[in-house]
Amino acid sequence: MTDDKVGLVIRDLTVAYGRKRVVHSFSLGPLRRGEVLALLGPNAAGKSTLLRGIAGLGSASGQVRLDGIDLARLSRVERAKRIAYMPQSQPPGIGLPVIEAVVSACSGMLGRQAAMREAYDALERLGADELAMLSLSELSGGQRQMVALAQAIVRRPEVLLLDEPTSALDLKHQIYVMECAAALARERGTIVLAVLHDVPLALRYADSVAMLKDGCLKVHGPAEEIVTPELLADVYGIEARVERCSLGRIQIMVDGTLAR
Repeated sequence: MTDDKVGLVIRDLTVAYGRKRVVHSFSLGPLRRGEVLALLGPNAAGKSTLLRGIAGLGSASGQVRLDGIDLARLSRVERAKRIAYMPQSQPPGIGLPVIEAVVSACSGMLGRQAAMREAYDALERLGADELAMLSLSELSGGQRQMVALAQAIVRRPEVLLLDEPTSALDLKHQIYVMECAAALARERGTIVLAVLHDVPLALRYADSVAMLKDGCLKVHGPAEEIVTPELLADVYGIEARVERCSLGRIQIMVDGTLAR
């Protein structure tokens, strides 16, 4: 029997845009402190909409509870202290130094010196400390994506929601970002939920996987138990092999697409 008063629990969460329901009665959890969950699925499966619903954005019904507390009953400020949400869009290219943009994310929470230390530490974790004195207007989309993640990290949230955090990054910085997410979970007990399209990357760093299709939860569990050729065929419409490399990591070999 699970204890719904420990960790993050989602119950019957339905999220809509206008009159269109995108996520249907989604239930999951409890996700324990220190757990990294990868949200996988094809385009338009509802992954990003689900994150917005968990963050308290948009039109949603159902319950999101953290350690037994219904987050909907908290003020927006109190909820924001517990949950940090990094959307797909990056900070605007304004003439503000990166370090100041990151410091501003924890203004009011820490003194100036402590905030500066947190900001530099967050950028260093992401392999982006060389950006500190640059203006946001000088950055590429991928670099602004790392700044957005640093802004989320410095708030030290209990739950970190990442919407495609590696989509605009090169291979090196994809690894930095996922290693950072795993380290935050391990060191601070942060619960991390990340929407990812790179399935092998997700399998390498996530403790568990939730697969979505058509706005519904298809399956949830440890990656090595649930990711099978049959599941990939059903969800993604591909013919693939699931194998392990010489280091014991799960690899997916795509042989082709399946006829519709």
